[in-house]
Amino acid sequence: MAYLGKIVFCTIMLALPGMSDRAQAQAYPSRPITLVIPFAPGGSTSIVGRGVADKMSELLGEKVVIENRPGAGGTIATKAVAKGEPDGYTIMLGYTGTLAIGPSLYKNAGYDPRKDFAPIGMIGNAPNSLVVHPSFDVKSVAELIAYAKAHPGKVNFGSAGTGTVSHITGEYFARAAGITLVHIPYKGTGPALVDLLGGHIPMAFAPIPATHANVAAGKLRALAVTSIARTTLLPEVPTIAESGLPGFDASLYYGLVAPAGTPRGVIDKLNETLRAALKSDEVKKQLALDGTEITPSSPEEYASFIDKEETKWSQLVKQSGAKEE
Repeated sequence: MAYLGKIVFCTIMLALPGMSDRAQAQAYPSRPITLVIPFAPGGSTSIVGRGVADKMSELLGEKVVIENRPGAGGTIATKAVAKGEPDGYTIMLGYTGTLAIGPSLYKNAGYDPRKDFAPIGMIGNAPNSLVVHPSFDVKSVAELIAYAKAHPGKVNFGSAGTGTVSHITGEYFARAAGITLVHIPYKGTGPALVDLLGGHIPMAFAPIPATHANVAAGKLRALAVTSIARTTLLPEVPTIAESGLPGFDASLYYGLVAPAGTPRGVIDKLNETLRAALKSDEVKKQLALDGTEITPSSPEEYASFIDKEETKWSQLVKQSGAKEE
């Protein structure tokens, strides 16, 4: 009987972690959840984050509170979340700039995108657009490449700043096309587009929501979008991949992550809730306005994607010569 008692005791002890995890998930959440967005309000990250947070609040029965924490390209807040309590009450909007570019661009980012986070799931992606001033006499990617080859080092492109996705995308495009472009960094997408609209630079890479109105008004010409598939906001504009550079993909990807060590039951509940939110008409409509294509995933799929994205973008950062400002 003593031996049998030991077996029963060991069996119970082995089952306790799983039981505890399930119990915690069933009780979760019991208070508001903070969704950290590592950038200032008003950008695409805030639009995407708020779009899913409101619906997740409704589905979870607890408020998901947005907290914007800008600084150092998003790395300050990202580091703080990585070192935070892994209890599911502080999660973060994962983003290409912070999880794929930041660790290579910043010498002391202070986090490892693979080890320091528990991926919850992907939300979607939004491409940049390659736009030119109407006075620049190129009407396609092929014509742009031909012009740049005929005038090496004479074609400038604007971006939101050194090391941003729009900058690295421009360097990626130049390398893939075998051309030389001169980077002109600005302090944000807005200032870059002001100079582009004024004809001071011939072209720029910029988020579609920022260029869409001017393209529709004929003030800018969109040559291509940087995603693999065409965007619903500019369905008539081809992708760079279908314009002579197969496989080209430089989209902005969004997802939700939690600190590493967050109980799996909590991660599963958040993933289930996120998926349900992404299926709702309200979220679909909200994200469509931002040009975001919804691409839900499992935690494992998002983890694999983060790994591949960091590998790709870290190489592009090194090749571009971009450095922390």
